[in-house]
Amino acid sequence: MYTLKFNDEGLELRLKQLQSQLDDMSPVMQDLGEFLVQSNQDRMLKGQQPDGTPFAPRSETTLAHYFALKIKHGAQPLNKSGEMRQQLNYQASADGLTWGSNAVQAAVMQFGARQGAFGSSAKGSPLPWGNIPARPFLGVSDEDRSAIVEELEEWLG
Repeated sequence: MYTLKFNDEGLELRLKQLQSQLDDMSPVMQDLGEFLVQSNQDRMLKGQQPDGTPFAPRSETTLAHYFALKIKHGAQPLNKSGEMRQQLNYQASADGLTWGSNAVQAAVMQFGARQGAFGSSAKGSPLPWGNIPARPFLGVSDEDRSAIVEELEEWLG
């Protein structure tokens, strides 16, 4: 799961104001969770990291591997099957919000992995077979930050 800590005084102030007005912040966190999951899914479809830069492209080795095995894949990295995008989820509570993906490859996609980082296969080849660049897909964009502020202001209104 991804944990976000805001160091934005204005956002922190709004959250504290809401906490003083509500007995339970769970509904607020639930709204934010739904928004962040959708926003992250939308960016994944576009092939963008939270900062707006494109995901690192697939390597020629990966594309050749897919071709040899007749593996279908989407146009953008992280969209081979849509599994990671579909498995994005969140957990909201009165104390906070976490979101992430249950997909087994999610951590490697977020942080990357060096060739052989997971040992070797039964046939002795390294796992992964090559370096996998980090493709951060979880996070908060500038647009997300603005939308979060708007959502909190709606709750305060």
